[in-house]
Amino acid sequence: MKNISATLAIVWRIAIPYFRSEDKWAGRGLLGAVIAIELALVAIDVLVNQWQNRFYSALQNNDWDAFVTQIWIFIALAFTAIALAVYKLYLNQWLQIRWRQWLTTHYLGEWLEGATHYRMQLKGDAADNPDQRITEDVKNFVEQTLVIGLGLLSSIVTLFSFALILWGLSNAAPLHLFGTDLMIPGYLCWIALIYAIFGTALTHWIGAPLVNLNFEQQRYEADFRFNLVRVRENSEQIALLKGEGAERGRLLDRFSFVIGNWYAIMSRTKRLSAFTNSYQQAAVIFPYVLVAPAFFAKKIQLGDMMQTASAFSSVQGALSFFVVAYRSLAEWRSIVARLDGFEMSVDTAANLPAHEATIELKATGGSRNIGLDKLCVYLPNGTPLVAADGFAIQASERVLVTGPSGSGKSTLFRAIAGIWPFGTGSIVIPAQAKLMMLPQRPYFPVGALGHAVIYPAAPGAFQAPRIRDAVIAVGLPDLAERLNEEGHWNRMLSLGEQQRLGLARALLHVPDYLFLDEATASLDEPSEARLYRLLTEKLPQATIVSIGHRSTLDAFHTRKVTMVKDGAIHVLGDGASAEKEPTAAG
Repeated sequence: MKNISATLAIVWRIAIPYFRSEDKWAGRGLLGAVIAIELALVAIDVLVNQWQNRFYSALQNNDWDAFVTQIWIFIALAFTAIALAVYKLYLNQWLQIRWRQWLTTHYLGEWLEGATHYRMQLKGDAADNPDQRITEDVKNFVEQTLVIGLGLLSSIVTLFSFALILWGLSNAAPLHLFGTDLMIPGYLCWIALIYAIFGTALTHWIGAPLVNLNFEQQRYEADFRFNLVRVRENSEQIALLKGEGAERGRLLDRFSFVIGNWYAIMSRTKRLSAFTNSYQQAAVIFPYVLVAPAFFAKKIQLGDMMQTASAFSSVQGALSFFVVAYRSLAEWRSIVARLDGFEMSVDTAANLPAHEATIELKATGGSRNIGLDKLCVYLPNGTPLVAADGFAIQASERVLVTGPSGSGKSTLFRAIAGIWPFGTGSIVIPAQAKLMMLPQRPYFPVGALGHAVIYPAAPGAFQAPRIRDAVIAVGLPDLAERLNEEGHWNRMLSLGEQQRLGLARALLHVPDYLFLDEATASLDEPSEARLYRLLTEKLPQATIVSIGHRSTLDAFHTRKVTMVKDGAIHVLGDGASAEKEPTAAG
């Protein structure tokens, strides 16, 4: 019971924000219409139940006129039920897509807000494969919540509607055993209740493991799909290393978890299906067995028996909702658990500063310099990595940061960018300053090349001639004629071409502070020199901070900072810091 209440609390927390959102009136209206149609369909079932009595009584009495009348009544009921069923499906699907659209937009916003998606990875969160949770799990949650919720509502209304009918029929058709009438008020209702309780208890006992099995199945499927995507994204490196055999074995190992868990689901589902099918088949004949003695004793007519059997089936079916829907409920609970895990992971990452020591970012309007005050950058496990105190990067300065691999240079850049929270101290950034980070491997969204170059600006933020000029300036005149071409540019272009386009992006955005994390490492030295001269020419007021290992980079920077190891931590130490102008020699 505790697990059920916890699941319902999570469902309420996930579902209710939509019905309080800006789309609440459309959502509430559609939900109200669907509920009204569901109740109308139950009313149709009640009318059909009463019709059965009159119809079969007309057959038994050979009453042709009554028979014809009941046929016309049935046609009217049938057409009404068909119309209601059609619009129930239509409005239900309309509600599903609006609810899913809002929930997807909400989750995307939470996931992508303030580098939360990045921090979730750093923390090693439990929310595996966020892509699946935002797509498949959201879709299934909306769909199954409506199906199960409306099904439960229909069962409750059906129960009360037909229980009253069945109670009256119990008195009209008393329990007839061994030639004696046993007057037990509402005995058919009590038998239906006992039958349903018995079936529900056994169903839960047999099917309870399906909740965890379905949860694991979704996780294994998503993990296998994610690794397939990684192979596709890294196909060149795999081909160069002749790693196809290793990848095949690794992927088959992942797939073996899918297969093994599926066999466990098959075994458990077989047992559950065997019981539920037996239960449902027995429910078909069971009411006739109960009232047949009264019929053959001529206590009731054929119409009374058919109406009683129909009412009993309706009551028993309503009480047996959990028996029939158990597998769907198990899948639904696993989906709810996955969305709950995703929400908790997003919340933990988004509120990281509230839970542990983090680096403080300060904005100042009195200085154009970036300052590091008592800064200590940690790894996610708490190990100190980089320390800096009283260190400043002056406006319009050209700074080269060097040091051994693993000394924390890139991590320091991430901390300045505000996406690395692990550590203590503060970083002072000039208010309204535009910072741009160019990593060694730039990111280009799939789509038109022109849109990929200006990312993260929206399409249309820059005129096509300006984009073309920037692409030509970084040495890619052929690509300048392909700005409207769609493609997966991270796969189609060499790393050197990607780095050139990254610098074209910087030329377009004109940042106040440009951080280059080995952003030209794949270029030859003459090309690298030409691009640094281009940055000096096009971005004369920008502060440029570079990470690099080539000694040729010294000529393009006015200050050199070296990461020096001091025990278990690296500290920033100025190297050649004499004021000079970056050379134009390449």
